Amino acid sequence: MTVALDLGCGAEPRNPFDAGTVYGVDLVARPERSVSRADLVVEPIPFLDESVDFITAYDFIEHIPRTLYLDGERRHPFVELMNEIWRVLKPGGKFLSHTPAYPHAPAFRDPTHVNIISDETFPLYFDDEHCMARMYGFNGGFRIESQEWRAPWLVTIMVKP
Repeated sequence: MTVALDLGCGAEPRNPFDAGTVYGVDLVARPERSVSRADLVVEPIPFLDESVDFITAYDFIEHIPRTLYLDGERRHPFVELMNEIWRVLKPGGKFLSHTPAYPHAPAFRDPTHVNIISDETFPLYFDDEHCMARMYGFNGGFRIESQEWRAPWLVTIMVKP
């Protein structure tokens, strides 16, 4: 049976891959809907290594800061989240990001959008070819399966080899 995890899911986890079991993670736990509580800016994804087949993030990663100073230490929460996604996905697992992106106004309009994504972010920083995020501590290397505009949203699907 396949397992899906929706990050920042709100009240109801999404399941675009039609997984048999669906979980969510959000700032508020909803046990009756299989939603666990975690602040993914500063906490790990509360799932075991290589335990899910699909991870989705709808209108979520733009809220994860790129840099954070915490207790005198500089951290890179977005890179840390991508490491967590890598850790939790099974080999062959897929990550779907659906986020408002540059140059569209919704990427900037919401004052809680602190991580502006472009169509170059995933292919240059988190792919298995360029992987420029290694300089910030990224441990993986996704294969970009697809990337398309559904303006203003950029929809990217990446696979863990």
